[in-house]
Amino acid sequence: MNGISKTLNDMTLIERSSLLDTVADALEATAEEAEGEGDTRFVANSICVANTIRGLSGDLTPRDLQAAELLLEQGIMLVHQFSNRTKPKEVIH
Repeated sequence: MNGISKTLNDMTLIERSSLLDTVADALEATAEEAEGEGDTRFVANSICVANTIRGLSGDLTPRDLQAAELLLEQGIMLVHQFSNRTKPKEVIH
């Protein structure tokens, strides 16, 4: 990531699809980790956003760019929140 960042509008179709797939993959990976921790709400939210992103990535037209940007922001924030949340302390008996 040494280059200048691009907006979705500046990216090629291949670059857009790659970015959308990367975020969807990250959401699915964190959903899997959250499932192991028993966080069913996070799993459901992440999978829904990932599936919506995947549905959009195959047919991304210029009029869909704003929706794609919002979905990417939501997806990235979900991954960020999951990776930065504090783990509940285990009760020692």
